[in-house]
Amino acid sequence: MDRKSIIIIVVCFALIILWPKLMQTWYPPQPAPAVDQLSGATNQAALAKPPGIVPADPASKPAPAIATDAPEELLSVTNHNAVYTFSSHGGGLKLVELKDHKEAIECGRNIPGERRPATLNTRAPAPVLAVLGGETIQGNNGFALSRTESSVRAEKDLDNGLRIIKEFEIGTNYLLKARVSLENRSRGPLTLPQQEVVLGTSTPIGTYDTGMDMGVFWYNGSKAEHIDSGWFANRTLGCFPGTPRTEYVTPQINSTNVQWAAVHNQFFTIAAVPNDPVPKMVSRQVELKNTDELLKLNPSAVTNGFQTALVYPETVLQEGVAVERQFTIYAGPKEYNTLARLGAQFNNNLDAVMNFGGFFGWFAQALLLFMNWLHSLGLTYGLAIIATTVVIKLVFWPLTQASTKSMKRMQALQPQMKSIQEKYKDDPKKMNMKLMEFMREHKVSPLGGCLPLLLQIPIFFGFYQMLRSAIELRGESFLWACDLSQADTVAFIGGFPVNPLPLIMGVTMLWQARLTPVSPGVDPVQQKMMKYMPLMFIFILYNMQAGLTLYWTVQNLLTILQMKLTKTSDDAGASAPASVKKTPTSSPSAKKKK
Repeated sequence: MDRKSIIIIVVCFALIILWPKLMQTWYPPQPAPAVDQLSGATNQAALAKPPGIVPADPASKPAPAIATDAPEELLSVTNHNAVYTFSSHGGGLKLVELKDHKEAIECGRNIPGERRPATLNTRAPAPVLAVLGGETIQGNNGFALSRTESSVRAEKDLDNGLRIIKEFEIGTNYLLKARVSLENRSRGPLTLPQQEVVLGTSTPIGTYDTGMDMGVFWYNGSKAEHIDSGWFANRTLGCFPGTPRTEYVTPQINSTNVQWAAVHNQFFTIAAVPNDPVPKMVSRQVELKNTDELLKLNPSAVTNGFQTALVYPETVLQEGVAVERQFTIYAGPKEYNTLARLGAQFNNNLDAVMNFGGFFGWFAQALLLFMNWLHSLGLTYGLAIIATTVVIKLVFWPLTQASTKSMKRMQALQPQMKSIQEKYKDDPKKMNMKLMEFMREHKVSPLGGCLPLLLQIPIFFGFYQMLRSAIELRGESFLWACDLSQADTVAFIGGFPVNPLPLIMGVTMLWQARLTPVSPGVDPVQQKMMKYMPLMFIFILYNMQAGLTLYWTVQNLLTILQMKLTKTSDDAGASAPASVKKTPTSSPSAKKKK
């Protein structure tokens, strides 16, 4: 390989690593259009309205849920899953602290939050099940909180005669049953404007969460739709800044359009399932509260979230009449088995919150189920990844072996193929035709070496998709990797992380590339580039999850083992005829002559 090619490859690798930081420096994110927190008015000139998204009416946006002139009262209830904190400001669930999960994973480093529990709705402007809709519904006073052994009640009377009662019954498996009652106690009909019942706010997990995995799901009865941070950022080609979006409103098809909705980050979610589906859902980018501490620890910390609410139409309540709405709320980790069981119970595909969608989603789901089964047998998740890789390799073993043999036959036929290329070099069309006839005659294929790799691409992306959201692997250690859901960093040199698994993976890929037979007709420079091309994967996967690089490393080692065994078998088969001693036998005619 010449010096120019080496320089080009090095520059490409450097750009792969530095590209996100360069984009952040050259094109810093533009601030979202300002939203007046009192009136909810948005600068419509700055608000992007993508096709298919129904824009909200600015005049209908509600005032904040918190009554600023009333002191806040808090009430906490604890069970074996979590600590639930309720607030008199908005009369809802302010914070969920998950007892079995940490905000950050301790890996021998001083990480802020490594000893604090993971939380949901953290620093959100409004509590879960706050009812927003202006002065007619919100008033200016707080809720009165009371509790029984396992339930919480929030009540408020407004000057217009409206009484709001909320009841939260805390159950098991991170579930809550809740109801919201709006009762007209005035002496005449009472018109309630459009109401938004907040189901929660998608917030970052901790101080160093980039917010890339924050988002909102909603289910329309046939499929789940997902709106993520990239949609709100509205970047061109995912890199170049565009006009940020601040609001998403579901297109209203009918009165039962939204059957459930959920806010989530990488590993945790709040999902609300109303007893009766609602017409639409709205999600807004909002500023989180009390973020000064975050910014002191990490100046680039995420300070916004996506507040999401179920929207109910204008209602006229007659004197003495009440309207009641009931909800089942899941506030906990994204455990596939739990969410799938709840989805089956409600018949509503709630496990879509795992984001196992698209072509690779089936592979992610199958891999997680198989690994959970192995874990139930007593294997750690690190060993479960290795065992899963071995099973996958055994399934593809015959195909890989046939591919290796085909490539070796191609290599043996290379002189004849070169002569064909030389003979018809002035007629490329005829040359290709003759080469294809020659390969068909000798039963070899130029695609034989690529097929096993192509078949394993869905499994690779399945692993990647699974590791992005499955809580099961968070905090699971293997060898020096303290958390299989993040990079296996063991030290920092000048601020640069040292991750051994991607380096080992790169060595195995180089080893495998040197053992792979060279395809005939390939230019020598291209052959050298192909041998060193695996180095690119080190840069691409360097900061990926340790579970992903562990899978790829083990897969490479098994492929090398198979190539060695195939070579040994071929060598033994080739030498066997030479070792057989041939003894001449007398023909019948010779015997007669004797």
